[in-house]
Amino acid sequence: SPGALRRAGNEEFRRGQYGPAAALYTRALERLEGSGDAAAEERSVLLANRAACHLKDGACSLCVADCTSALELVPFGIKALLRRAAAYEALERYPLAYVDYKTVLQVDCSVQAAHDGVNRMTKVLLEKDGVNWRQKLPPIPTVPVSAQTRWGVPSARAPGANAPPATAPQGEPGQTAAGMERARTLKEEGNELVKKGNHKKAVEKYSESLKLNQECATYTNRALCYLTLKQYKEAAQDCTEALKLDPKNVKALYRRAQAFKELKDYKSSIADIKSLLKTEPKNTAALRLLQELNRA
Repeated sequence: SPGALRRAGNEEFRRGQYGPAAALYTRALERLEGSGDAAAEERSVLLANRAACHLKDGACSLCVADCTSALELVPFGIKALLRRAAAYEALERYPLAYVDYKTVLQVDCSVQAAHDGVNRMTKVLLEKDGVNWRQKLPPIPTVPVSAQTRWGVPSARAPGANAPPATAPQGEPGQTAAGMERARTLKEEGNELVKKGNHKKAVEKYSESLKLNQECATYTNRALCYLTLKQYKEAAQDCTEALKLDPKNVKALYRRAQAFKELKDYKSSIADIKSLLKTEPKNTAALRLLQELNRA
């Protein structure tokens, strides 16, 4: 049966036999041909699994093709998106990789591999296309709420992949599409107020936005306002929240270091700058702050 073939494929994959695993997935897919929508999910899983084999064997174009087929059957599948992103990255098609990593975070904001991918692509694209790199990106699809899962479907366990946690973190507000949209609007209103120099009012907008959607950038933006308003404890706290969502976030580390410096906690400040420099060794603002701290 296709299920037995898939299990046999998973077994080969676990043993590092990617060619034989791919052949078994292919046989399972052939059995399911003509079964229509009934087997869409099963076929999607098999395609994403076969894509993982291609990725391991360095056949990146084949990996992209299988992931794309898998996503046509079941849109916004995290594994297919992550594998396609990795293949695009290997093919140096960085804008497409960026879009796939970003899409994964819309589906489930707790996927660390996608945070890391976004950070890597941001760096590469910034170097390649300069500060306006975002303008050259293909559009990032909007993920419908129905696809914004917080966990994987157990039946869709792919070979070699760790199944994400089966339960949602507690205490998260319901993230509805309207709520997410409202959160984004509030954040943008906050950004406009910052440009006008009205940091107090901006804080109010960011705070409302964060009630609807705990987003890393909103925390780091609010932290910037708190720094300007000399509310250093609050600034440090916002950066800590941002770093829970994205542990290597450069802005959060830099702004928390600034807050710690003002709070005269030089040791913590230096520690944050050193973490930041691991990610961006040439960050001039950070290097300058480190010099000041060493003199402090």
